[in-house]
Amino acid sequence: MKLHQSDTQKYQTVTGYDETGVEINAERYNYSLIVLPETPARAWNAPTFESLTAEHFDLIGQDNPDVVILGTGTRQRFIHPKLTAALTMRRIGVECMDSQAACRTYNILMGEGRKVTLALVIDANEGKSA
Repeated sequence: MKLHQSDTQKYQTVTGYDETGVEINAERYNYSLIVLPETPARAWNAPTFESLTAEHFDLIGQDNPDVVILGTGTRQRFIHPKLTAALTMRRIGVECMDSQAACRTYNILMGEGRKVTLALVIDANEGKSA
C-alpha cells in the first residue's frame, strides 16, 4: 500500500509497506529496522519475532522515546512483559500490532510531534511454507 505524501517529509515517514518490507521516505527496506522521526532508519538485529530479547528493547530505550510501536509482522503478536520491563520502569510505553497497523500508527504519532519509535520485525521467511 502506498501512503499519501505530506508536509512531514523532512521527517522519517513511512511511505509504503507490504508483507515483505517497508518504504521510509520512498527508500525500500526488506529487513528489521528502527525508525525515529528525526533520525535515519537503522537496521535492527531482530530477524524474527521469536528472536526478540530484552537487549533489543534496551537498545531502543537509548533513544528515549515516549512510546515504542512494535510491528510484529503480518499478524499481531504480543511480547512477554519481561522483555520491556526496563522501558516500562522508565514510563516508555510499548504497543504491539501487526506491521501495517504499526506503520500507520507511527505516521500519525510522528505527525502529531510525538517522540515515537517504530520498531519493525521484518522476517524474510514469514508467510513462506516450511
